Amino acid sequence: MRFSSVASVAAVAALAFSSASMMPAAYAADAMGTPTGKITLSAKSADVGVGYTWGDGKLTYGGHTYKFSVTGGTIAAVGFSKIEGVGTVYNLHRVQDFDGTYGAAHGEATLGNGLGGAVLENKNGVRIKIETATKGARLASSAEGLTLKIEK
Repeated sequence: MRFSSVASVAAVAALAFSSASMMPAAYAADAMGTPTGKITLSAKSADVGVGYTWGDGKLTYGGHTYKFSVTGGTIAAVGFSKIEGVGTVYNLHRVQDFDGTYGAAHGEATLGNGLGGAVLENKNGVRIKIETATKGARLASSAEGLTLKIEK
């Protein structure tokens, strides 16, 4: 499934995540595609209306570990938070397909510590189901586009 805009990806991601949480585990995995890798990431977000996210992570795929960078932006957010996440990668068939902008519906209210999750998808059909832990003071309600890029 391909999407032409972050907004449409965000809407589908929110629906997929909420639907997957209500399905039996085996069916939810099938709906996401084939699990092909794992990621960990660490990022920070700083916002005053329009915000910016930056950080890095590691992709484990095909018996190798690849470092990647995280950049992105948000709309309608204020504050600062540090994000730690782990996730499962689906439908990754070539490491080159990992690079891209991933859309996600995103909402965050962090004061101290918070937990969250999202389903991200890029234009190559690669999906990431991620669970996050946040620290800081931040309020966000927006569609978020995160660009993940393997470091060379």
